Amino acid sequence: MTQLKWGILSTGTIAKKFADTLCQLPNCGTLQAVASRSQEAADQFAGSYNIPRAYNDYLSLVRDPDIDVIYIATPHSLHYENAKLCLEHNKHVLCEKSFTVNLNQATALTQLAKENNLFLMEAFWTKFLPAYQLLNQTIAKGEIGNITHFRAQYGFAPTGARYVRKFDPNLAGGTLLDIGVYALGVAAMLLGYQPEHMYSNAIIGEYGTDTFNSIMLSYPNGITAHLITAIGTVIEQEAVLFGTKGQITLPNFSALQSFIVAKSDGISYTVDAPFETNGFEYQIRETAACLLANQTESSIMTHQNTLAIMKLMDEARAAWGLRFPCEA
Repeated sequence: MTQLKWGILSTGTIAKKFADTLCQLPNCGTLQAVASRSQEAADQFAGSYNIPRAYNDYLSLVRDPDIDVIYIATPHSLHYENAKLCLEHNKHVLCEKSFTVNLNQATALTQLAKENNLFLMEAFWTKFLPAYQLLNQTIAKGEIGNITHFRAQYGFAPTGARYVRKFDPNLAGGTLLDIGVYALGVAAMLLGYQPEHMYSNAIIGEYGTDTFNSIMLSYPNGITAHLITAIGTVIEQEAVLFGTKGQITLPNFSALQSFIVAKSDGISYTVDAPFETNGFEYQIRETAACLLANQTESSIMTHQNTLAIMKLMDEARAAWGLRFPCEA
């Protein structure tokens, strides 16, 4: 495999962002095909990005012998069946987050990928951002001493049909799987994927899914975390990492491009790490590098990382009594 040929499954907003990015990364492959539920949408998407093939069903896409890897951009309620279809047809997969609806689905997909010797990765693009590499270096240098606590908050308020769609239980809607995964994911990146205890609470809205949730984590080393996410309430996206000698503020932590270090001695400074394109380029490069090296798993975003976050989200929803129709 010397030149990757990509397929895109679905044609929504995030699929367009992915296509925009890949078109600017010639060393990471080319867009060979796209599939949508309608021929019109597939044709329009293909025309926008000079994609040679446009399909009006997903089976035709996965049966295309020229496709190496497929990016899945459907709602997370469909990720399991879409990824399973791809893997069963010998296609490598980069799947949007949240990876699946629950841990059982995620485990089944990782096992299927291993059985078929195929690459599979959750598209948790945040983990690949250069700003987090610089942040880890800053922490390792002891700039704020020993870490004591992490706090993250994020909320937005969609309107109209988008509001209804965000909470639709048939799409595994609600805050947790939509943006709560960012708060949990970044906490795990910085503090570890195996907290000792978790306590959570949520407000369940009119559609039977969570409009607001609060998650508290504690780790064996005594570090704690408090994560708040909401849909329907505007909350400035920000995270703060507290230490014994200062703190680090992470504005827009899901798409981090800079952070502010404020030390207890009064010294403060900003570290900048702007995107080259739009932030998606780093996960695409990782996928391409893994595939060209015949690796079936990323060492940065491992299967175990994905499974650990899915387990935490399962535990949170169980505490709230929230189950989706697809889990019946």
